[in-house]
Amino acid sequence: MAKLVFGNSRDEVDVPDGKDFIEICEEQGVPFACTEGVCGTCVIEVMEGMENLSPFTQEEKDFLGEPDRERLACQCKILGGCVKITF
Repeated sequence: MAKLVFGNSRDEVDVPDGKDFIEICEEQGVPFACTEGVCGTCVIEVMEGMENLSPFTQEEKDFLGEPDRERLACQCKILGGCVKITF
């Protein structure tokens, strides 16, 4: 079981390994629009645990350019461990 920590609220949520976290992020207030990786509404900053997320999708590469600490929440899956995000 992985853990997703929201830096804005300090809430911690257990997430099954390999699960996308759209629903969990939405419950925490991350805004979503298209959920297909083209609008950029759901950009999050990964403060810790980038290595615990799925590889960048082509949609993220197209939208974010050279990814550093940002991801599109609609495109991410948490693979395990702990990930701390803010939005």
